[in-house]
Amino acid sequence: MLETLTDGFKRARERLGGVRILDEENVREALGEVRASLLEADVDYSVVKDFLARVQAKALGEKIETRVKDAQGQQLKTTPGQHFVAVCEEELVALMGPVDPELARDEAGVTSIMLLGLQGVGKTTVAAKLARHLTKEGRKPLLVAADVYRPAAVLQLQQLGASIDVPVHAGAEGEAPTSICSAARERARTAGFDAIIYDTAGRLAIDDDLMAELEGIAEATKPANALLVCDALMGRDAVNVAQAFSERLHLDGLVLTKLDGDSRGGAALAVKTVTGVPIKFIGTGETVDRLEAFRPEGLASRILGMGDIVGLVKDFEEVVDTQKAEEDAERMLKGQFGMDDLLTQLKTIQKMGPLKDVLGKLPMFGDMADQVDERELTKVESMIQSMTIDERQKPAVIDKSRTQRIARGSGRAAKDVTDLITRFSQMRKMMASLGSGGGLLSKIPGMGKLSGAGMPGDLDPAALMGGMPGMPGGNRKMRRAQNKGQNKRKRKSARAARRKGRKK
Repeated sequence: MLETLTDGFKRARERLGGVRILDEENVREALGEVRASLLEADVDYSVVKDFLARVQAKALGEKIETRVKDAQGQQLKTTPGQHFVAVCEEELVALMGPVDPELARDEAGVTSIMLLGLQGVGKTTVAAKLARHLTKEGRKPLLVAADVYRPAAVLQLQQLGASIDVPVHAGAEGEAPTSICSAARERARTAGFDAIIYDTAGRLAIDDDLMAELEGIAEATKPANALLVCDALMGRDAVNVAQAFSERLHLDGLVLTKLDGDSRGGAALAVKTVTGVPIKFIGTGETVDRLEAFRPEGLASRILGMGDIVGLVKDFEEVVDTQKAEEDAERMLKGQFGMDDLLTQLKTIQKMGPLKDVLGKLPMFGDMADQVDERELTKVESMIQSMTIDERQKPAVIDKSRTQRIARGSGRAAKDVTDLITRFSQMRKMMASLGSGGGLLSKIPGMGKLSGAGMPGDLDPAALMGGMPGMPGGNRKMRRAQNKGQNKRKRKSARAARRKGRKK
């Protein structure tokens, strides 16, 4: 996700790695890397120009404090490169925000949402995702099937609604969309629904007929929220579409879909500046639970390769029983956990979404996310399921004959079983060593017992993650893939430098 942008800012940071002071020359060189990545990411040129000007002015115009205090009052050293990154982060957040995550309510206190957009951007799926989002907040939503033109659009919404136990209002055959929406609004009022989502029709391109129909629905229903759904993969075209819609209809926000499949990210960066309409939600997957309230600071942090711990914590809170997780963590930090506990942790991670997305939100691991093999988790699960209860609780009892039996039962090689047991033993020792430690992990539900001090100085965080199956560094194949990716980026950077030299 957004690899093009991340690579550009990473190259800029590397250029400033050894400098002792920021001056016009080294800042200009760093901004050259940022400029190239922004344009390659399909960000509008005028947006790029203004962004770079603001970063340059702040990077050169502010006094750099080389010693600052953290939240605990400890003295920390900062570098010119870190100052440059901080300025970039601040300006990225300003570029995409501010955003009010709350959805407005109409005069009757109902959260009414009208979804707009071209055909094929995922409006119907977004309607179901929003319904599930509201349900989790304790609301009672009603979905409205107002797309009477696309074949099976009504059926698709009905199936999605059934999967999340949300009713769908559909009109009679031949009934006009405006009439369907008006009837649905009345049904919501009389039946006690406190949220209503209108899934309207789209076209392959913007035309007067489409706009007239949408204006009619908006006049009849007076929605508190008009949200435009845009496909992030469209790049700059998504921004152009948003601008065209905003010129004809009042928009309260945007939903950016397929952001997980977009390596460029131009739409996310430029759409707020060009249209004045904020991004409210982002879609990061096809399933109905893959919708996130948009946080500019979280995306800015991920673009800069610093992860998004706040977003990760929110993901944990969605799938974890915090009280039980705290009890399990206390036990784990004493080294008292077995294979069943590992299996529970792996299933929890899987509930949070694709493993590479989870890794992408962890600081230091963003570059490794693409090297993750999701299938490793399934392999580990099959091996643990093939163990007896005693073997799961006390892996030390697994001898050669037991290893062979587990391998046969799981369809794996004996070496796979041996490797799993070895990694598990290492992880248990590492968790026990962290029992009196803390730092970053203390922010994650289930790891509250870690609060206090920092990680042991000789502990490599990559080793901790590498001990987990499917994680980068967990085997030679992963390390080779990781090194290959790093070498590829170095060669690309060298070619860019040579081209720049020839131009001079």
